[in-house]
Amino acid sequence: MNIVVSKNKTRLGKKAARKAASLIRKAISTKGTSNIILATGASQFEMLEALIEEKIDWSAVTCFHLDEYIGLPQDHPALFKNYLEDRFVNIVRPRKFHFIDGRANVARERKRLHELIIRHPIDVAFAGIGENTHLAFNDPPADFCTNESYLEVTLDEQCRKQQLGEGWFNSLQEVPTKAITMSINRILQSRHIICSVPESRKSRAVKKVVEGLVTPEIPASILQNHPSTYLYLDKESSHLIEI
Repeated sequence: MNIVVSKNKTRLGKKAARKAASLIRKAISTKGTSNIILATGASQFEMLEALIEEKIDWSAVTCFHLDEYIGLPQDHPALFKNYLEDRFVNIVRPRKFHFIDGRANVARERKRLHELIIRHPIDVAFAGIGENTHLAFNDPPADFCTNESYLEVTLDEQCRKQQLGEGWFNSLQEVPTKAITMSINRILQSRHIICSVPESRKSRAVKKVVEGLVTPEIPASILQNHPSTYLYLDKESSHLIEI
């Protein structure tokens, strides 16, 4: 795991975007196209802002959606599809963006997405780490063994409190209990992983992920085993670890 620490989350976002852009451009140069996975959440704000400023031929890039709530109305402000359309898709216009439909039949949607992603080997996956150490919506204990690409999961209380704390919902009761998430195994099949984790509220999770054992109880600890993971931290999120 390659760890990069910046003074603040703005610089973190710029460094993460710069590295990711170089990897995407290299894939396009090598094979004419690039496939990426995009994450959502407050941890991705600065990175996405910086990424859209990078010189990338987005017409050659196919994107996949990391996770989505099940059952939210299509116009709900917390819907990750809306987040990505507003902050990314409508700006850079990628070749294709394969969204997760959280209102579709879950079994059919998981099958549809699985059949799509196995035809598109991922060059760069963007991710964050949850306050409970989740990776995507794979809360602890995560399934490290499944061969499924997308899973239906139940969100634990700490995960749901994080979504509330980030301002996406007005009450804990409003936060969905179910989601569709890309599996740990599918994320790890990405050639490169860019993981952006700012803010002090993530510092305990970062310490567990970086210095703890690799275990399903710390889902993002599995990144220790990936050959090309880049973990971008700021001063606040990194203050508990030894660099």
